[in-house]
Amino acid sequence: MTTRPKGRVTRALSIIGFCLGTARLAGADRPNFVFLYPDDQRWDALGVVQREQGERARFPWLRTPNLDALAAQSVRFREAFVVNSLCSPGRACVLTGRYSHLNGIINNRTPFPLDAWTFARGLQQAGYTTAYFGKWHMGPQTERPGFDEFASFIGQGKYIDCPLLVNGQRTPTSGWVDDVTTGYAVDFLRRQTADRPFFLWLGFKSPHGPRGGANLPERLRSLYAAAASRPVPNLGVPAIYNADREPSGPGRNQRAPVDAPAVLTAHLDYMRHIAGVDENVGRVLEALEAGGLAGRTVVVFTSDNGYYLGEHQLGDKRSAYEESLRVPLLIRWPGGAAPSVQDAIALNIDLAPTFLDVAGISAPASVQGRSLRPLLAGRPPAGWRRSFFYEYFKEANFAAPTVLATRTTTAKLITYPGHEEWTEVFELESDPYETRNLIGAGEVGGLQAELAAEHARWQSRLEFRLPDGVDAGAGTNRNAPARARGR
Repeated sequence: MTTRPKGRVTRALSIIGFCLGTARLAGADRPNFVFLYPDDQRWDALGVVQREQGERARFPWLRTPNLDALAAQSVRFREAFVVNSLCSPGRACVLTGRYSHLNGIINNRTPFPLDAWTFARGLQQAGYTTAYFGKWHMGPQTERPGFDEFASFIGQGKYIDCPLLVNGQRTPTSGWVDDVTTGYAVDFLRRQTADRPFFLWLGFKSPHGPRGGANLPERLRSLYAAAASRPVPNLGVPAIYNADREPSGPGRNQRAPVDAPAVLTAHLDYMRHIAGVDENVGRVLEALEAGGLAGRTVVVFTSDNGYYLGEHQLGDKRSAYEESLRVPLLIRWPGGAAPSVQDAIALNIDLAPTFLDVAGISAPASVQGRSLRPLLAGRPPAGWRRSFFYEYFKEANFAAPTVLATRTTTAKLITYPGHEEWTEVFELESDPYETRNLIGAGEVGGLQAELAAEHARWQSRLEFRLPDGVDAGAGTNRNAPARARGR
């Protein structure tokens, strides 16, 4: 199967969107959902964010016309985060609305439990047709539990001529994998009618590595040829867990001079893959409009995790600096949410209860996220979170150690179990690039104590424990029961 993008949707879609009004939606069937989920797309890899940053923009040449058009019709969350910055755990957190230490997916090797509750199962039980296209990435798993139909690849797949599992049947394809899986999604949309609501998940492989060259379609390989990334203050500040190692030493994350040609080329290839995502988002939006579905379909765009592009002398993700934690989040809900910018903290575990809430379905008590519906209405409830807990559990062959962190609206505490000497405290309002560890600078004052108390409260609330097989380290509660409802 070969598919090609049909062009870009850059014009406003107001004719199908926000003129509908809440009353009309209330009298119609429950809304459909389209969930667009690239892999490793950092929060600022959107043209609209680069323009918003002005002189601080690192990639001012980036163009994402379809995503920018979607953002203009959406609630755009500027403070959206993941609670575990890794591919498979990110997907499991979205599916279950629960933290990794409770949902059981703490690495990229473990298949998702076939009997686990997910929001997709909740929608199925309420009469939704559910479909999954593209990257699943739960170890070597071939099943897609909770989805009625799927066209998806095993593990990481490959960019060119990737074989797919189409409803369980191994199927050869030809072309760039994100074009191909988008083609399946578009075909699904063309078959939908008003008789039954649907949920469609489209998981892009891009911009995950290996990037560039033959891993891109020909049309994207020379894009941004004359561009160069701007420097940011934390490029020369190594991650604390790497600071005492030589660049060529064992366990080193990707480290190279920040102005090295290979580094700059890698940035361009990353953004070329983002351009491919943008084109395919345009195809999906066009299909919604052409099928008369746009006015009753909620469209959500986010990513499984952030990504370092040289910040703290890192590539990849996993650890708890801002570039790894932050993701884009756009939610377009025609008739239910007016376009706006929202600065309340939103988490990836909030998506499951949000989908259910918008569909008029109650989430089970085990869900730890909170519905974003009040924020979509522009009315953050009293007591909305002003902090959140983050976890990552060390994997073999990766430099990032086990990390537990608490981030508030203004500050962050990062701890490394077993390595108290690596503890970091950052005041984010004055130091958004996390260049000055206040502990190391001897200026932490009472902030560390405040953050440590909040960190302990989160661990108690979430009944946190290190999963089996992860070194206990110092100051952890290994014996707490693995169940909780944390907010």
